[in-house]
Amino acid sequence: MSELSIGDFSRMTFLTVKALRHYHDVGLLEPARTDPSSGYRYYAPAQVAQARLIRRLRDLDLPVEEVKAVLAAPDDTTRDAVLVEHLDRMSRQLAEVQGTVESLRRMLSPDTEPIGITYRDMDPQLFVAITEHVGGDDAVAWWLDVFAELHRFVRTRGLTRAGTDGTAFPTAFFTEGAAELTAFIPVDRVSSLGGRVEVLSHPGGRYAVATHDGPMVDLDAAYTAAGRAALEQALASDGPVVERYLPLGDPEDLLAHRTEVCWPVA
Repeated sequence: MSELSIGDFSRMTFLTVKALRHYHDVGLLEPARTDPSSGYRYYAPAQVAQARLIRRLRDLDLPVEEVKAVLAAPDDTTRDAVLVEHLDRMSRQLAEVQGTVESLRRMLSPDTEPIGITYRDMDPQLFVAITEHVGGDDAVAWWLDVFAELHRFVRTRGLTRAGTDGTAFPTAFFTEGAAELTAFIPVDRVSSLGGRVEVLSHPGGRYAVATHDGPMVDLDAAYTAAGRAALEQALASDGPVVERYLPLGDPEDLLAHRTEVCWPVA
């Protein structure tokens, strides 16, 4: 058995002829020989194992370029690093899907308690803050990064907190998917600045407040409750929605908090 027709190779590897032609076109699996007159493709028996590996990798949604990296890896360590990175990415995606499924179950449950609303007047405050243009896909990573920097700034400057951490989200962040976000920490004074940190003075205002204590995937429920309360009473304002983060213990622990969604009202 010196060479295999594309049909026989397809039957031995479970790869369709269409897939084999595509893999040839993208340089992933080239046939051993292509007839110059007919264009017919022939494969070597030794290519069967490689083709089966390619099919399994593609079944895992490994991108073509990363499959090429696996096949071209000079050693097992390099190859395994590509595969482990992809498996970690798939695990994160699976966790996100599972979180969404559980969130949908909670939405469909008749026992879901409505989110309570309070109205609050916030006094003028002095903030240390970082403001940057952020897209929706990058918001969580940006949030973790800037609050780590702000916490470090407050700690190293010996400043006294005058309230809870917060982030201001203008309407454009939701309508356009990106906008200038401001992460801030209220302080009693500021003596010097550094890095991206600036000083802002907030004039205060009135807000409809809904508190969220649960997975981030369900945070939209608090936005819905706060926005509905303001709109139903014809109080809604065009200002940014402000999230305030109430620590559940150590305020330096960025993830252990309840979130207050503060919807501006007239």
